Amino acid sequence: MHRATLVGLLAAAATTVTGAPSCSGVHAAAPGTVKCPLVFDGRVKATAALTDFDSASTSPFNPDYVKGNNLKWSQIIKFPQTSNARFDNNSTKAIEVTISDASIFQSQQGFRRAGLQFQGDTNNGSPGTTGVKTIHFSIKLDPQRPLNLSHEYLNVWHESADYSANQFNFEAGTIIGQSGLPKNTWKVLNRQNQQIWSTPIVKDDWQNFAITLDFNKNTLQVYYSQGTDPLKSVTSAVSNDNSGEGQYQIGILKKPTGTSDVVNSGYQESNLNEGLIYGSLFVEDSANGCISL
Repeated sequence: MHRATLVGLLAAAATTVTGAPSCSGVHAAAPGTVKCPLVFDGRVKATAALTDFDSASTSPFNPDYVKGNNLKWSQIIKFPQTSNARFDNNSTKAIEVTISDASIFQSQQGFRRAGLQFQGDTNNGSPGTTGVKTIHFSIKLDPQRPLNLSHEYLNVWHESADYSANQFNFEAGTIIGQSGLPKNTWKVLNRQNQQIWSTPIVKDDWQNFAITLDFNKNTLQVYYSQGTDPLKSVTSAVSNDNSGEGQYQIGILKKPTGTSDVVNSGYQESNLNEGLIYGSLFVEDSANGCISL
């Protein structure tokens, strides 16, 4: 997939937790319990205000990227009234990423996008692109801001440092050029945009996901559960090209229809008001097979 070059990335300090316990094996524990050392923690404090997302000193994410020109994150993020996700607790809360007609990043007129990047997840030399890392995220639909699944949506992905490819895509909707894939499923695609796993989209409950990237062995593995159930492995560790460094993005990138140049042209509805609710956002160190389930 082609990407317009992102410039001026904020090089925030890494948020790797020091002094985290060494860890071996998988762990299933009470909701809210993370058993492996954290690399990036995107779980939002229950006391957070929307304006906290506009400053590097108060946001768990990069306040400058990736969003519509002239928008602040406080205009994009919402705090939905919902139950806690699998790895959240009373000290954290869910957030909703939204897109509107103003969600045009740089000159990418074809896309509508808002993508959160963890503070410290630098494009080159990120601690999230070495060894074995697992990104966790839980998602829930907002019936007041439904997605239009006749479009293709990227919701969680890892983009290489040169913006030429994504090591993996977590997607929904109608995948361009792959008409045989049902639109009403969450899909994990590898670097070659081949689906390796999918599950139906659930309307009224949390769906929990984890994707392990082994940067040494060039594999990825998917874990899934619904509600408060522990995660379970739903794929083996499948071969994948994880090279190229880069960054994680979490949110919404809505592609247009009716064009072969999805970055710069195509059809997008007007009066756009769409959103997706996120919880349990973090990346953990999965060395020695450590996975929080």
